Amino acid sequence: MADTEILLESGTNEIEIMQFTIFGELYGINVAKVREIMMADKVKPIPHSHGAVEGIFKPREILLTVINLPKYLTGESGERNDRDLFIITNFNKMNIAFRVHTVVGISRISWEDIQKPDKTLTNGEDGVATGIAQCGGNLVTILDFERIVAEIAPETSIQVEEIDKLGDRVARNHNIILAEDSILLTKMIKDSLVRAGYANIKNFNNGKEAWDYLASIRNEPDFVDKAALLITDIEMPEMDGHRLTKLVKDDEKMKDMPVIIFSSLINEEMRRKGRQLGANEQLSKPEIGRLVEVMDALLEERGLI
Repeated sequence: MADTEILLESGTNEIEIMQFTIFGELYGINVAKVREIMMADKVKPIPHSHGAVEGIFKPREILLTVINLPKYLTGESGERNDRDLFIITNFNKMNIAFRVHTVVGISRISWEDIQKPDKTLTNGEDGVATGIAQCGGNLVTILDFERIVAEIAPETSIQVEEIDKLGDRVARNHNIILAEDSILLTKMIKDSLVRAGYANIKNFNNGKEAWDYLASIRNEPDFVDKAALLITDIEMPEMDGHRLTKLVKDDEKMKDMPVIIFSSLINEEMRRKGRQLGANEQLSKPEIGRLVEVMDALLEERGLI
């Protein structure tokens, strides 16, 4: 684990993927989301829950919702057996157990080796796969666990209505850079920011696209006007948000630009790593109202409001 922490702290653009199987097919999850692996246990069903929700169980005084991943992905639960496993996850401040069939192992790869699925596979919209990874000789489908949970329980995702609680807002002319690979979350974030008065948002599908744009304008006299603030996810194909943050904060021309890491992975360990890379603030993705408040404060601190 110490080696993994060093990798993420230095922003080397690497990720550790835990591979698991469902009906013999290989899938993956970012190790940063995984708390532990457990043998599948008895689950208490909950009436009127989503079809993929098995119910709840309570190991060591922690109440966990169990999502049957085979059922969610294929519509078929198959026969449950004693060798099934629960992957206990933590993201967006939630602890959730996902049933899988086997766990294969962990691979460390570069985000450059993860490609976004072709839009022809998803009708031009976000699919349940956030990326396809080359792990050794195998192609591994990296699942979008946030989207799975958001589909099952929409109230756990970004709530645009939170902006209304901030009261009357004035229009902001600042150009905001957004690095986010999810089509769905990009739309929700942009809708929220526009409602909050931030109408000038330039979004990019990953950290590399955002960095290429910033690098292309870094020497322009109006750089501050073109890039007043950066909001970045962590998990993105090609270049992750930690690497993007490091590149920005190591650059003499860009280092004063406020950077907000807006990710489902924010916990104390990730917060420490983000601080080491120079992030000005780090927020968990459901906190859209708090994001706007932090943007206001950072831009005011920089003298732009």
